[in-house]
Amino acid sequence: MRELSRTLAVGARAAEQHFDRLRFEAKRRLGLLDPFEILPYRGHGTSRELFLRGRVLEERGVTSSGQHDSAWDNLRNMARRFASDEVPRARVRASFGSVRTDTVADEEGFFEVRLELPEPLTGPTGWHPVELELLHPRSPDGEPVRSTGEVLVPTGARFGVISDIDDTVVRSSATSVLKMAWIVLLNNAHTRLPFEGVNAFYEALRRGPEDQTDNPIFYVSSSPWNIYDVLEDFLNVHGVPAGPLFLKDWSPFVLGKHRTHKLGIIRTLLRTYPDLPFVLIGDSGEEDPEIYLQVVREHPGRIRAIYIRDVTSAGRDAEVQALAREARSLGTEMVPVADTAAAAEHAASIGIIAPEAVKEVRARSSATA
Repeated sequence: MRELSRTLAVGARAAEQHFDRLRFEAKRRLGLLDPFEILPYRGHGTSRELFLRGRVLEERGVTSSGQHDSAWDNLRNMARRFASDEVPRARVRASFGSVRTDTVADEEGFFEVRLELPEPLTGPTGWHPVELELLHPRSPDGEPVRSTGEVLVPTGARFGVISDIDDTVVRSSATSVLKMAWIVLLNNAHTRLPFEGVNAFYEALRRGPEDQTDNPIFYVSSSPWNIYDVLEDFLNVHGVPAGPLFLKDWSPFVLGKHRTHKLGIIRTLLRTYPDLPFVLIGDSGEEDPEIYLQVVREHPGRIRAIYIRDVTSAGRDAEVQALAREARSLGTEMVPVADTAAAAEHAASIGIIAPEAVKEVRARSSATA
């Protein structure tokens, strides 16, 4: 049965891609294509390699969001995000200094770039610009299509942080599909609410115990790439430290693969930064405790601590406590927490944030409670 389901899914995906190609060619022949754009996603890298993803689309007409936008404004923008038309098999050139590489997008317009550097980057952790240019096809308006992506290269970091987003950083009600859809569709980066004290806690993790390092923070979510700009704006608006975001292709054939998606990203990050320990942050609403425990099993000694925000019932709490006991037996503390201040207190007690940062987290929590 599983093999049959996989075969049906592959066939349906191929049919979807064939239809998308036919639609694109029909619009091209009829002169109905909108101008093209390159949407880069924040990337990550090392001193010798840079990794960047992005997508080539027809311009979507999404307007800048504001605090006073109506629910209709937000719904209209969200509809435009999900109705976006990709440019299949687009050819993109990425440049970093004198280093260039060309890549071809897939049928959904997604592309990946890997730049090998002839000389290692030096200096502190920072964001590095990567220039992107559309080589083919030509935009319908005849104008060149360019964009600039950013790649985070952590050098001198003490540890890295991998964090979930929904119900970990931003209130989403992910355990209820209808509530989550209501929140996502009718709100924007200004009106969606962060958990109290998250910005101060993540900033403390970024700066480390000496309050002077620059530890990278990576955000992993099963939210679709269609709302990437909303989540990026959310971090900026609410003062949560910027970091690469790893989302999913919005497709009925991959929506259920939350565990596979998140585990794959975490494994890739641990492999990319073999000398860096990590802190994992999530919530009890989905499978974060199970996923993070699997990471501890696979990478003994690499995970400094795990923080699980409690957003579920007592029955689920008992399950999380059992998982926490197993993690502890493997040498990693998995700490279920009721609020951000509790996570900050534990982080200070094991020396991964400065003790004085706890007061700031408490103050931010009280100010927004």
